[in-house]
Amino acid sequence: MQLDQPITEKEFDELDQFLLSDRCADDAMTMDSLHGYLTAIAIGPVPVAMAEWLPHIWGTDGNDKPFLPKFKNDKEFDRIANLIVRFMNEIVITLEVAPKEFEPLFCQHEWEGKTLTDGEAWAWGFWEGMQLRQEAWEPIFASEQAALMRPIYLLGADEIEEEETALMDNPAKCHQLSVEIEANLPLIHRFFVPLRKSGINTVKREAPKMGRNDDCSCGSGKKFKKCCGAEPTIH
Repeated sequence: MQLDQPITEKEFDELDQFLLSDRCADDAMTMDSLHGYLTAIAIGPVPVAMAEWLPHIWGTDGNDKPFLPKFKNDKEFDRIANLIVRFMNEIVITLEVAPKEFEPLFCQHEWEGKTLTDGEAWAWGFWEGMQLRQEAWEPIFASEQAALMRPIYLLGADEIEEEETALMDNPAKCHQLSVEIEANLPLIHRFFVPLRKSGINTVKREAPKMGRNDDCSCGSGKKFKKCCGAEPTIH
């Protein structure tokens, strides 16, 4: 399967079920938070290597240390990693080619007879992605377009000011913030375009600066040459 081909609905469900299974940590990312996380990495002003961002997806153990999923074998690890890469490449390509058509993966629920959008998990994932290069994101917060980031901050930050909780204390307010996030994303993307390399930079499993016989820094427990340093398996 080509890495630039969008994942199918069946593959989406496969990845979703893996992340929700007991082979991942209780705080492993769900598909909506994963989508937000990968979007932040795609939009962000500087690239982040897969070996750095991948371990955060699996969650943590009871001591706040990275959790290593219980993969059945190397083939399953390759399969799951490739699905995540393809999921991210779909985000990257859409943002580069048609950013106004980009749709965040928000949840929906019923409240007082209305169908509302809930972008909290997505925003949390986006915020987590930003933390990987926090200083690089500072230009937009210091600019006249800082307000574009406010809905993401309110729904996604681990801590907000006490007086700000009134801005998201019911589902209707959270729905409005989610709507604003979707409207703001093309503008956030455009803000950082001058800081990113030109062209569509799809995610590849590039080799980090380590020996091929060293343990891979992604946390898989395998040698680098058999993990992120290996050519992706095509399914």
